Amino acid sequence: MLAHVVSHGPHCLDGVAAAVAVARYQAGRAEVQTQFAGNNEVDGVLRSVAPAPDHELWITDISWREPETDAHLTRLAQAGVRIYWIDHHRTALERFRAGQVNVPFADFVLSEEYAASRLVYDYLARRLQAEGRGAPGFTALARLIEMADDNDRWLHRVAGSRELAGVVRILGPEAYTDLLGIDAAVTYTPRMAAARDRVAGEIAHSLAVAGASRVERRIGDVTLVAAVCDGHPSEVADAWRQETGRAVFALYDAKSLSVSLRRSADCEVDLSHLARALGGGGHAAAAGAQLPELRIVLAEALATHIAERLR
Repeated sequence: MLAHVVSHGPHCLDGVAAAVAVARYQAGRAEVQTQFAGNNEVDGVLRSVAPAPDHELWITDISWREPETDAHLTRLAQAGVRIYWIDHHRTALERFRAGQVNVPFADFVLSEEYAASRLVYDYLARRLQAEGRGAPGFTALARLIEMADDNDRWLHRVAGSRELAGVVRILGPEAYTDLLGIDAAVTYTPRMAAARDRVAGEIAHSLAVAGASRVERRIGDVTLVAAVCDGHPSEVADAWRQETGRAVFALYDAKSLSVSLRRSADCEVDLSHLARALGGGGHAAAAGAQLPELRIVLAEALATHIAERLR
């Protein structure tokens, strides 16, 4: 049997940990092929999955938007592919409740209670129990899943969760390979340790870039703080929310070419709705969007400055 896994990543700890959980569960039972995608790529990635009987497709920590993808997934199911969808993003849940997702799933879990990695892990743990099957490699992921859930829900109560998220962002596709073989204590591989050493310097640099470009606007009783950063937008927002209350932070990340939305602890703005209005998605306290038109705005501003000197 072949198990396809399509998950959010490869720079997202939650999406990568969810994919690792599926792979560890399937160990010895099926060949696993994992693909990571961003929100703007997932429709194409899902439509690239070929129909085949007795295959499985696991879609974790991500959702699709286009009706053509629903149609393709339906054809996969009709061809015998068992499709599982596990997600926690509010925009995805709202689309499902509104009847905008039309796919004959073998099963699904949609909940905001936990991050996708924990939803996947808990769901598969229940399946293992029902199967009467032991899987020590899967059970050993408990610490990793706890860290991924803690970081993705922006709780930061588990030591090392934010650092690990930074390591995954730096390593990208290599993070999946390393976490696939991680031990129960989440002991860093040499490659992960080297990435950890890079994280602190990169965050300091990004904070300096963001501070030099910071702009504030007052919108009612909320302060909108916008800036450009060079990676690590969550860390920039977390540093700033310690000093700015009732604030929404909009950070254009020069590395990912996307906008990250975060809020201060005392702000009640639902960022998932704000992101959806911008063509993105996410959670109430952390969301994002692509906004490719911003690249044109930046290019136009650059052209204006250069043109003035050329004259």
